[in-house]
Amino acid sequence: MVPEAEGTTGTMSRLTAPTVADVARQAGVSSATVSRCLNAPGLVNEATRERVLAAVTALGYRPNLSARALAAGRTGTIGAVIPTMENAIFARGLQAFQEELGRRGYTLLVASSSYDEALEEERIGTLAARGADGMLLIGHHRAGRIADFLASHRIPALVAWAYDPERARLPSIGFRNDRAMTRLAAAVIERGHERIGVISAGTASNDRARDRVEGIRAALRAAGRPSGGLPVIETVYGFDAGADAFRALMGGRAPPTAVMCGNDVLAVGAMRAAREMGLHVPRDVSITGFDDIEVATLVDPPLTTVHVPHREMGRRAAEMLVGLVTRGDLATQSVELETEIRMRATLGPPPA
Repeated sequence: MVPEAEGTTGTMSRLTAPTVADVARQAGVSSATVSRCLNAPGLVNEATRERVLAAVTALGYRPNLSARALAAGRTGTIGAVIPTMENAIFARGLQAFQEELGRRGYTLLVASSSYDEALEEERIGTLAARGADGMLLIGHHRAGRIADFLASHRIPALVAWAYDPERARLPSIGFRNDRAMTRLAAAVIERGHERIGVISAGTASNDRARDRVEGIRAALRAAGRPSGGLPVIETVYGFDAGADAFRALMGGRAPPTAVMCGNDVLAVGAMRAAREMGLHVPRDVSITGFDDIEVATLVDPPLTTVHVPHREMGRRAAEMLVGLVTRGDLATQSVELETEIRMRATLGPPPA
């Protein structure tokens, strides 16, 4: 046995968590009275309540919140599976999501899928096994069996960073990635650019990336331009990846005069490569991004991009998901948020 520390005779060992029974014994009341005092103090007279609270303080007793949650059929945790933690794309929205959950008494558990469909499915199963009351997922692209799994386990789920009611099996809060990129591409075309290149994340299992590329093609078609030959380089998200993709685009016989990137991280990588190649942005080549994360205003020149309301999306996602959990209202309506084009200094006319 581990001996009690000196001076702890009659109290709990430092290595043993006090129980309701210990509090009852010290206060000279029943365990039921302790429970009433903690859960319905108005039902206990003041003198008894003070004795119980004094015992709670002396023993350092803490209620077993896990047991309470399990008794109520909830754990007070929300799971989120995001594609990556390696850059700031999701950080601002996830921070607002966590803050709002905290205000509502919930704890966030986060896992990353590394843009891998099988890994995302595994992470969802793990969070479900850990008792997540609800789940936040990114984008609509995933196997239908996942929605079936969540429904069979009565775990409400919400999709963020995308809005597409035509193909959604789960409610969502987000924006139309295709329409947002179409508006930006239209601004690029209006400035006279005819040779446009694209740096994108992989589109096979990423509906947000796929929609952004399709948005550029839609703008080309609307302007009467052919969209089938649009040069697109797919890569992983990262500054180095953006730089390498930019060099590959510019190495052709007729390099683009404007490079549209699937997010700001890729765009900043492209800007770095342009500088290393001796190209001036935007005099020699224009570059655009998507997301409007903090780095977009820190680079020189500041990046033209699509502003996504990350914090509003995160906060409202928490409100919606907690509502799904507490009300069990699986008919929650999806919410479309608006994006804005942030015209800065990296978009200009094509070189003369």
